[in-house]
Amino acid sequence: MLTDPGLREGIKQFSNWPTIPQLYVGGEFVGGCDIVREMYASGELQQLFEQKGVEYAR
Repeated sequence: MLTDPGLREGIKQFSNWPTIPQLYVGGEFVGGCDIVREMYASGELQQLFEQKGVEYAR
């Protein structure tokens, strides 16, 4: 993906989000790096993983 500009642009258009990386959980777009970091710090990301049945290291 990093070497293919067309693929990068396609991902941005698909999610209507201007930056990469992007996190998807259960097929749903969650956000970019800054949002995911904020969610992790607040505990929201762990809650989302639990709601969606995603296993993660605690």
